[in-house]
Amino acid sequence: MADEHEHDEDQEPTGDPGDELDDDELDDDELDDDELDDDFDLSGVAPAGAFYQAPEGFRSGFASFVGRPNAGKSTLTNALVGQKIVITSSKPQTTRNVVRGIVHRTDAQLILVDTPGLHRPRTLLGERLNDLVRTTWAEVDVVAVCFPANEKIGPGDRFLVTELAKVRRTTRIAVATKTDLVTPEQLANHLMDIAALGEETSTEWAEVVPVSAVAGDQVGLLADLLVGLMPEGPPLYPDGDLTDAPEEALAADLIREAALEGVRDELPHSIAVVVEEMGLREGRPDDKPLLDIVANLYVERDSQKGIMIGHKGSRLRSVGTAARKQIEALLGTPVYLDLQVKIAKDWQRDPRQLRKLGF
Repeated sequence: MADEHEHDEDQEPTGDPGDELDDDELDDDELDDDELDDDFDLSGVAPAGAFYQAPEGFRSGFASFVGRPNAGKSTLTNALVGQKIVITSSKPQTTRNVVRGIVHRTDAQLILVDTPGLHRPRTLLGERLNDLVRTTWAEVDVVAVCFPANEKIGPGDRFLVTELAKVRRTTRIAVATKTDLVTPEQLANHLMDIAALGEETSTEWAEVVPVSAVAGDQVGLLADLLVGLMPEGPPLYPDGDLTDAPEEALAADLIREAALEGVRDELPHSIAVVVEEMGLREGRPDDKPLLDIVANLYVERDSQKGIMIGHKGSRLRSVGTAARKQIEALLGTPVYLDLQVKIAKDWQRDPRQLRKLGF
């Protein structure tokens, strides 16, 4: 179910001065801790042993998919993980958060970092997203640059690879994505263009691999190549975890994906989603749980609000239905979704609004 309501965005939360502690209170706390430590006897307590012993030669590490907007990074992440954890859309610049997908194998654990597409920013939001991308590059073991095979390499690709060249000590590979959309001859020319771009920017590709995430072509090979470039080490996440993103963030992304479909070209960049409440409804039988989610969908202007709601609320209801089905499929629990449309005027350019919306 989806509802829409008005909202006033003029107020900003403030801290409560009464929550602060003075120096005397802190000193008293430290004294109490010292007294407790003196009375606590650790004699005869053996140190805990390792709870998991990784097989010899086990590898683990981080790989980041980068590329200009709409290069197929999110689809590839979902294909490697084996489940949808990152939103995809025909609209560029739909990914706004760094989401880690976790691939579990008997010989390795591969953590995939899906970042927003690097682009020349026109708003404060765009600048912050670009900063997020560059920070990620410096912290991962491998950066995989995605070049869609159905599009010619252009200024956006050169800009990205040139920026990536400034990051040292990070292994780089090139991935030709969306190979199902081109002929073998077109793919061969595309691979030569990727090699030429590497030479032009003094970038050494450790691997160049063509894949189709949609068709599943060479996705396993890409995983093998990434694992081979990872350092040896134990698993970094528990077995069975597919992402480290909180469920609220995953739900917000799926709602935003549903909202992006079928709207005007200028509207997607004005949409933000915040999950305000999320929890199992009390009093339900254990075999019939229901997950209540209250989410706000923010746009920048009254005219955008009208587009999002649609005639007599028809569009908002369809967004809510599509999002609910996706969330249920991801979490495995029936969902009641209360979706509201609110206005946060010019939030992409307002530092205060960006902070409130989590950017």
